[in-house]
Amino acid sequence: MSAPATARPVVPVEELKRAWQAVQAGQFSTTQAHEVVAPTEPSETTWDPAESVLPVIGCLGGAGATTIALAVAQQTGSARVLECCSATASGLAAAATEEMGLQGGWSVGQRDSVTLQRASTILLGPNDVPLPPEPQAHTALSVVDVGWELGQVLGTQSWLGDQLLHAPSVLVVTTATIPGLRRLEGVLSLLESTRVVAAVIGPRPKKWDHGVKTSMGRLTSRLDDAQNLVEVPSDKTLATHGVDTTPLPPALLSAADHLLRLIEAGTTKKGTQA
Repeated sequence: MSAPATARPVVPVEELKRAWQAVQAGQFSTTQAHEVVAPTEPSETTWDPAESVLPVIGCLGGAGATTIALAVAQQTGSARVLECCSATASGLAAAATEEMGLQGGWSVGQRDSVTLQRASTILLGPNDVPLPPEPQAHTALSVVDVGWELGQVLGTQSWLGDQLLHAPSVLVVTTATIPGLRRLEGVLSLLESTRVVAAVIGPRPKKWDHGVKTSMGRLTSRLDDAQNLVEVPSDKTLATHGVDTTPLPPALLSAADHLLRLIEAGTTKKGTQA
């Protein structure tokens, strides 16, 4: 019988928050192995600092972050989606209308004006995600579908964490459920120093169950008051079949337009807020 695997120590949320705040303040320190390590500054040799990047975070599994990322990219026009999860968890495997082969650890495909790049191997964590290929010259936006739990990304040194830290805005996706709103509040607590726009998939807030309404936390309410909380109607066909080559529902694309307007309204250029 093999020896049981050693469990990884759990990093408390408060410790993650302190590390995040230290990064925002420019305070870095050497930590023990079980502590959160602040991501390093992006390097011009590994990622073009002028590239426009929008990280998309799913608050819980199956929230629809990949679908929202694709919809936003499609409404941008010429864009690409970088799906950073392990190949076994891909939501874009059937989304391309044209497959273009492998490139540096990524499966590359095309869907109209959107380039789809998804990790082609099994990944064990955010630091295993390979650096993406160079975007095409006409790419207006790189939508980064983070694909990992936020605390895990913030607690791991990787280019993915770098981009999350330095993006002018972050799009988070959740569901209009009690677990969905609770997880949204937790994500917002880790992103208090970042401009966030949230997509909530489900019915309009006026039709939310009483328990869902009362589960909205302080940070979520603040986001709602700022009109940065956008309801996205769920689609039964899409929920059943997943994303394939079928055109995305008009209602979803309309919500993606709304999300893009909110993101652009608060951002004049990468690293600068209005």
